Amino acid sequence: MNPPLDSRGLAARFETVFGAGPDGVWRAPGRVNLIGEHTDYNEGFVLPFAIDRAARVAVRVRPDSTVRMLSTFGNQGLTTAETGSLARASARGWTKYPLGVIWALQQLGLQVPGVDLLLDSEVPRGAGLSSSHAIECAVISALNGLMEAGLSVQDMVLATQRAENDFVGAPTGIMDQSASLRATAGHAVFLDCRDQSVRLVPFDADAAGLVLLVIDTRVSHSHADGGYTARRESCELAAELLGVAALRDVGLDDLEEATGLLDAETFRRLRHVVTENQRVLQTVELLDTVGPAAIGPLLDASHASMRDDFEISCPELDLAVDTARSAGAIGARMTGGGFGGSAIALTPAGSAQQVRSAVERAFARAGYAAPEIFSVSPAAGAMRLC
Repeated sequence: MNPPLDSRGLAARFETVFGAGPDGVWRAPGRVNLIGEHTDYNEGFVLPFAIDRAARVAVRVRPDSTVRMLSTFGNQGLTTAETGSLARASARGWTKYPLGVIWALQQLGLQVPGVDLLLDSEVPRGAGLSSSHAIECAVISALNGLMEAGLSVQDMVLATQRAENDFVGAPTGIMDQSASLRATAGHAVFLDCRDQSVRLVPFDADAAGLVLLVIDTRVSHSHADGGYTARRESCELAAELLGVAALRDVGLDDLEEATGLLDAETFRRLRHVVTENQRVLQTVELLDTVGPAAIGPLLDASHASMRDDFEISCPELDLAVDTARSAGAIGARMTGGGFGGSAIALTPAGSAQQVRSAVERAFARAGYAAPEIFSVSPAAGAMRLC
């Protein structure tokens, strides 16, 4: 991937491509989910934070209904669409994300103008860091501003979810866009996915002498693939059989009774969601009272639950997590929807290079593609740059 363009560089590139400067440049970050996986669509709790890698869009409103889009990566070339005839089947590659946002805004009754749009993103694709939502959040922030639509953050969260669910075809919850739109630097976003209430929780790894490493296994995943959908369907089945609105309503004390009502696989899916919700609450309490150095065992337990009960890990993720722990990480887990993507490792700063080297050697011995390993810090959410 080429180095990311700053706002001036992106504006200059836009003018070269489209013949005039943009009306503005917006950014929206990717995210790392510290803990709370597959709990969002079960109306549970999640604790993501925005990362210091983002998607940026330069946008100019057109006098007609034409949408022209180009990205600085890949070789897709200039894509053209009409706002009056958007269809999921006609969208290709990354363009389905901005087109999905336009479509979702239209479903709200808004008259969306044609636009010229240039995208530049440094969020790794397929790594479980929400590269798609970064694009969507940058686009909806731009359109909200340019149209003077007056959408609240909650409105934009729900509109981008609708774009993902009904246009892109990915049955995701509200976690990713909530992190991208609501985050502030130095904090994680404690989100109650039932009522969308948010509390910002301090997460300053640096001050605790720690580094949060992302280990991108290079095993690509997609939320639109069958594994994610199957897990969501299992959760919906469990809720139906237990007579609850969502698995958020099942507590630890209810698990014993549930064993007699569910088949073994559905019970394991339930157990992950119930225990993961509790791990989120415990992590928040520890961050409020003790600090990041205390949460390692909860990260470890989360990975074991995703590996064994929800069964969404893969050999590369397990190797990354196990090796990072052995090399000095105080806690590690896969992050994101699963079936590939990235792991995170909370590591003493003095051991970071040791962990990096150990994971790289382990992947080489196993014959896996070399992982990309980098550190991230909690960053600010979506904003206009110029």
